Amino acid sequence: MSVSPSLSAVAADASVAAPTQADLLDFVRRTAADAELISSLPLDPEGRTWVRLEGPGGSEAWLIGWPPGTGTGWHDHADSVGAFLTARGTLKEYSLAARLPTDGWKTLELADGVDRERSLTAGRGRAFGRHHVHEVLNESAEEHAVSVHAYYPPLPSMRRYSRTGRVLRLEQVERPEDWQ
Repeated sequence: MSVSPSLSAVAADASVAAPTQADLLDFVRRTAADAELISSLPLDPEGRTWVRLEGPGGSEAWLIGWPPGTGTGWHDHADSVGAFLTARGTLKEYSLAARLPTDGWKTLELADGVDRERSLTAGRGRAFGRHHVHEVLNESAEEHAVSVHAYYPPLPSMRRYSRTGRVLRLEQVERPEDWQ
């Protein structure tokens, strides 16, 4: 029987390097290639489904199922770096190519030219840095999508935003206990 080290044990061991964005992207790529794992995720026609995975170096990882027409809404991952990859179907990512202030604001008017969009078909993904603001959607009307995500350090919080035109508004800060 092998025992995985806890996050605190990994953090206390200076010889264990924190996973980089490249490490996380490599992990989600390898995990998404595991057809048996991807097929094992129960898919709900109404809402997203997820299973927590063991990520590299104490990272937090998830296998997520996306019914047609579902999405995350605008959010960030606070101080965590991350990566995600589509294992099945197609996901669309809308993101901001701008570093937002992390504190002290409730409403921001975004500059022209900060919007980015990517279509991520099966096998395509991306890594991202701290404070990356995005929303991810399954825009298909018929097909489920499945993706693999990894974050390091494990998500300390997520900020949720609403967006109307160029105005981005901080709506809520969620903590891990909110996701139980």
